[in-house]
Amino acid sequence: MILFATAQAETSETSNGSCKDMLQGYLTGQLSSALGIYQIEALRREFKSFTDVSEKAMKTFKEEVNADMERYQDERNKSIVYTRWGKKTCPTAAELVHSGYVGGSFYGDYGAAVDSLCLPSDPEWGIYRDGKEGNKAYVYGAEYETNTFISMPDVHDHDVPCAVCLVPNRSVVNMFPARKTCYDGWKLEYQGYLMAGYRGYQSGSQYTCIDIDPDTIDGGQANNNGKMFYQVKARCGSLKCPPYVEGRELVCVVCSKE
Repeated sequence: MILFATAQAETSETSNGSCKDMLQGYLTGQLSSALGIYQIEALRREFKSFTDVSEKAMKTFKEEVNADMERYQDERNKSIVYTRWGKKTCPTAAELVHSGYVGGSFYGDYGAAVDSLCLPSDPEWGIYRDGKEGNKAYVYGAEYETNTFISMPDVHDHDVPCAVCLVPNRSVVNMFPARKTCYDGWKLEYQGYLMAGYRGYQSGSQYTCIDIDPDTIDGGQANNNGKMFYQVKARCGSLKCPPYVEGRELVCVVCSKE
C-alpha cells in the first residue's frame, strides 16, 4: 500500500511537472510571438516615419528645384531691346540684333511722322508697286547736321547708322537727358549727345540720344537731307538756370536696370 501510494505520488508529481513545462513552453511561445508582433509593429512605425520624412524632404527638394528653374527661366526671359543711335555695333555686354540705317520723315514735310526708325540693311518686301502714285507716307535716310557742333564736326552731312541691341538679365531701359552717368542701380549702355530736328522746319521730331562717338555710313557723305539731327541746346526761362546754362549743348545717357 505504501509502495503504491508512493508510486502514485511520484506519478502525480511527474504529471504536474510536465504540465508546468508545457504551460511554461506555451506561455514562452505566446510571449515570443507577442514580442515579435510588437517588434514588427515598431519597425513598421519607424519605417513609416522614415518614409514620411523622406517624402517630405523629396517634396521640399522638388519645390526648391522647380523654384530655381523658374528663377532661371525668368532671368533668361528678362531681356530688353534698345536702339543705339549713331553706331553700327552694340556695347560689349549686348547682343547685336541687327545694324542698319536711321530713317524718318523729310525735314520739311507737314504732318509727317516724328519718330526715328532703325531700318535694317537687309530689307524684305511684301506685295508692292514701285512708284509714287496716290497719297503715301515716305521714309528717308537721316543725316548729321553738326557743322557748328564742336564735338562732331567731322560727321556733318554724313548718313546716320544705328544698331538694335539685346541685353539679357535686364527688365527696363531708359534714356536720361542731361546726364552722362547713370543713376545708382542702373547700368550704362552708352553715352551720347541729345539731338533733334531743327525748330524752323515743318516736320516734327523726337529727342534722340546719338552716340558720343558716332559712326557714319560708307558712301553716305552727300548732302541729300532727309531726316536731320541737330544739336540740342538749353534755353533759360521756364527751364531753370541754374542748374541749366543758357545755350549749352545737352548730353544724354542710355541706361538699363535688372
